Amino acid sequence: MLRSMKDLENCAIAATDGVIGKEKDFLFDDLAWVIRYFVVETGSWLSSRQVLISPIAVQKPNWIEKILPVLISKEQVKNSPTIDNDKPVSRQNEASLLDYYGYPYYWVGEGFWGGGIYPYLLYRDHQHLPHTEAGARSAQLTHHNVKSEDNKKADPNLRSCKEVIGYHINANDGDIGHVSGLLVEETTWAVRYLIIDTSNWWGGHKVLVPPEWISEVCWLDNTISVDLNRQVIKDAPEYDYNLQITPEFETAIYQHYELAGYWAKVAKAKKLATN
Repeated sequence: MLRSMKDLENCAIAATDGVIGKEKDFLFDDLAWVIRYFVVETGSWLSSRQVLISPIAVQKPNWIEKILPVLISKEQVKNSPTIDNDKPVSRQNEASLLDYYGYPYYWVGEGFWGGGIYPYLLYRDHQHLPHTEAGARSAQLTHHNVKSEDNKKADPNLRSCKEVIGYHINANDGDIGHVSGLLVEETTWAVRYLIIDTSNWWGGHKVLVPPEWISEVCWLDNTISVDLNRQVIKDAPEYDYNLQITPEFETAIYQHYELAGYWAKVAKAKKLATN
């Protein structure tokens, strides 16, 4: 199921013993285009401190009441490492946070999340290890991977979802519009589409563009370049926020852009995950 940024705005993050706070933003990986952390405003119980919560801990969302349950306690959140969200989150910051919760590192492996595409599998791996063994495993990975990421200390490619809203889209032959939203898959937390508002080119039409077509993101100029021409984007199936996205609609999008649909890999991974 795909969810827009509007669906996710102000969702309550519910710990095992009470509500932690509300989601205020997301940090996504601009290489894999996957949401890595929820930025949560804790409110008065923790002096309105902002904390990062990994999708690894998320259980089945309650979209009717806009609640994201997480398998952590308020005490754990209270004692979690403090991260300055006004500065880039370094790989060392991430390692410290994941070590604290005892989670395996998502960047170790070929999948979105370690060796697979589902974050909950990393939680399952963590649960299947004794606590001390989980800690030792994390420590071992820290030594190996933080050293290998030494040149990326200041920027492990994490970006604010809210920041990218409004970025201009450059096609091969000129400006085509701007980003008005993102569509996220709720099981993998992968960003599956950018919602492109083309109103500054031919009058209010919105279309979806998969991240596979992104050729460059210039964070200094607030622009995203896509390896498509404007006519191809113009001719893409029109997106309507008020209508549910069906498998047929997604198939039409991927056929239009001459890409293989992502859902085949998801189905295969789901089958493997249940074995």
